[in-house]
Amino acid sequence: MSLSITVTSEEIIKEIKLSGKMSDVIEGLMNRKIINEEVELAEIKVETEELQQAADQFRLVNNLESAEATHKWLQRNQLSVEDFEEMLYFSIISGKLANHLFADKIEPYFYQNQLNYAEVVMYEVILDDEDLAMELYYAIDEDEMSFWEVAHQYIQDKELRRKGGYLGSVKRQELKPEISAAVFATNPPQLLKPVITSQGVHLIFVEEIIEPKLDGKKRYQILADLFSEWLKGKLQEIQTIEDSVAKM
Repeated sequence: MSLSITVTSEEIIKEIKLSGKMSDVIEGLMNRKIINEEVELAEIKVETEELQQAADQFRLVNNLESAEATHKWLQRNQLSVEDFEEMLYFSIISGKLANHLFADKIEPYFYQNQLNYAEVVMYEVILDDEDLAMELYYAIDEDEMSFWEVAHQYIQDKELRRKGGYLGSVKRQELKPEISAAVFATNPPQLLKPVITSQGVHLIFVEEIIEPKLDGKKRYQILADLFSEWLKGKLQEIQTIEDSVAKM
């Protein structure tokens, strides 16, 4: 027996509410309205060629290698061709608006916040016992044990143990302040004396400090951050006005 289920718009809205995602949906709608208004004020336009390029790029990224594959994707996501074009259009104007507002602010922002973009390549073992951590520190420092041996013996997480405590490239803001201060004061490669935090006693080996560079990827990240903060500010302005009106 085949199963046929009909889903109504009201049921979709209820599901969004019950899943706790209504606030995200409303915020997305508000952001869309804010962007559309600002785009109109700035007289930002989108050319047909830009829409075609965006469509080609979207299909490439999503492995939609044929018209049939694209059509199936649209059906699966309940989108019409017009919806698809609107989605691409909004993506383009969002990018153009971000550039319009912040393209000339990227470099100043980067140099003012350069330290925040520094990264460290590091290995870490977290222990419960400070005396044990000191004992292991001196054992590694005096070549009685390797950091890998310590990691293999004391790390509980299987995957992290296999990697010898390797955390990869970690951003400064992802580290606890006490660890960040110690790590970025090193002259790599260097083993740090144990650092105590609320998590435990950290035994850390710093392999490399990666100095930030303003490359294309970093420019895009900063532009996205500035645009996101701008949108949050706009939403707060609207909320403040609504709260003021409600109190009148």
